[in-house]
Amino acid sequence: MSKTDRILKHAATLGPLGYFPAAPGTWGSAAGVLLVLLLPQDTVLLLLVVLALMVFGAVASAAAERVTGETDSGHIIIDEVAGMMVSTLFLPHTTAYLASAFILFRFFDILKPFPIRSLESSLKGGVGVMADDIAAGVMANGVLQIWKTIS
Repeated sequence: MSKTDRILKHAATLGPLGYFPAAPGTWGSAAGVLLVLLLPQDTVLLLLVVLALMVFGAVASAAAERVTGETDSGHIIIDEVAGMMVSTLFLPHTTAYLASAFILFRFFDILKPFPIRSLESSLKGGVGVMADDIAAGVMANGVLQIWKTIS
């Protein structure tokens, strides 16, 4: 196991956050909300950060799988950060939208309706770890985009 893989594993688990005894995925999602709040409200910047996080997350998740010997370990939560951020794209960053995005993202991430479950099972490695959470973020975002349009 290389030093780089160990560092990437820590990135994938957000250090100790992924090892919290209760609901590490929810904590990872909360970290995604925090990151959205810390970034300037600039759609292009948020999109670039999300894209970079998706690529980095896939690499870090693959390394974490190598280090731990586990496939899609529950300790890997960088995917929740990225998926949560996807759920906020192109939406106002108000308390109501961010709270709704959080709830909807967690709902879709936990329930894994079609096609999320098929992505999780068909894609392997770091890409597979990231894909189902990105899809959950897209579904949550879609619901909120419809809401934004009709309200």
